[in-house]
Amino acid sequence: MRLDPNATAVVVIDMQNGFCHPDGSLYAPGSEEAIEPCAELVDRASEAGATVVFTRDVHPPEQFEDAHYYDEFERWGEHVLEGSWEAELVDELDPDDADLIVEKHTYDAFYRTELEGWLNARGIDDLVIVGTLANVCVLHTASSAGLRDYRPILLEDAVGAIEDDHREYALEHADFLFGEVTTREDVEFA
Repeated sequence: MRLDPNATAVVVIDMQNGFCHPDGSLYAPGSEEAIEPCAELVDRASEAGATVVFTRDVHPPEQFEDAHYYDEFERWGEHVLEGSWEAELVDELDPDDADLIVEKHTYDAFYRTELEGWLNARGIDDLVIVGTLANVCVLHTASSAGLRDYRPILLEDAVGAIEDDHREYALEHADFLFGEVTTREDVEFA
């Protein structure tokens, strides 16, 4: 799969201490295993001149106090609180000054963020999506991208999950409905 680096962004979803580090409150070994593949992809994309975007799931402590229904703390417990070590990107992923870091407060990186406008201003059409968790923030961001007429490409060997069947479900769902699924080896920035 050959991608034009001028029209492509690699979107790295939520590779944060809270999800990827053994001391994180929502640690999943599958998320930790995705660190090296994500870092390798970011290096290749940057060298080719592709855009790189990192998302951070960040929650103010009071975010869900007035929630009618949507309450991630009720579902997952408190996690990646604003200003905490958990909310920081893992050390292995060190964004460059040119990279965008999107702070999001839901599963979808497009919801009430600057992501769509930022991508459109740079003529980005194709999104290579990696990170964690496959069936949560990766899936919701990828589907939101597809609905906005971006081409979401999920890399199955750079996506973390709590369980392998969660990853399989998310990738099959994305491939069936709104995106494409491939591997890092099959992606070339040229």
